Amino acid sequence: MFSTDRIKALRLNKNMSQSEMANILGVSRSSYAMWESNNNIIPLKRLITICDYFHTSIDYIFGFVNINSSVNVSYDLSLCSKRLKEIRKENKLTQQQMAAFLHIDQPTWSIYENGKSLIGTPFLYDLCKKYHVSADYLLGKTDSPKHLDK
Repeated sequence: MFSTDRIKALRLNKNMSQSEMANILGVSRSSYAMWESNNNIIPLKRLITICDYFHTSIDYIFGFVNINSSVNVSYDLSLCSKRLKEIRKENKLTQQQMAAFLHIDQPTWSIYENGKSLIGTPFLYDLCKKYHVSADYLLGKTDSPKHLDK
C-alpha cells in the first residue's frame, strides 16, 4: 500500500495538528492518526477530502507522481464506473479476472464498475499501480493524463 508520508508532510507544512486535520475530516484524532501512521487504510472519500483541502492530486499522495499539482475538486461516480470498465476492457479482462487480481469477489467489482459504490482505496491503488493508470483519471477528477509513466 502507499505511504502516507506525503499527507503528513502536507499537514505539517501548514502547521496543522492531527486534531485540526481530524476536525476537517469529521473524524476522531485517533482515527486520523491511525491513517497517517499507516496502521489503518484511509477511506477513499476521506482521502479525496484531504486532497481537495491541500489542493493536490491522489496520484501525488499515492506516490505515482512527484509534482504536487491541483486537480478538479470533486470525483464523478458515474464517470469513475465507466473508466473502471474501460481499463478492464483495455486489458482484456473479465470482471472475474479483475476481481481475482484485486482479491475481491466479482459482485464487489461489479458494484464498483456499475457505479453503485466508490472503489476502495487499496483496490484503486493496486489497480493504478498494475496498469499504470492515473487515480485522478479513474475518479473523473481529470481527463489527462490517463496513463502514468511506467
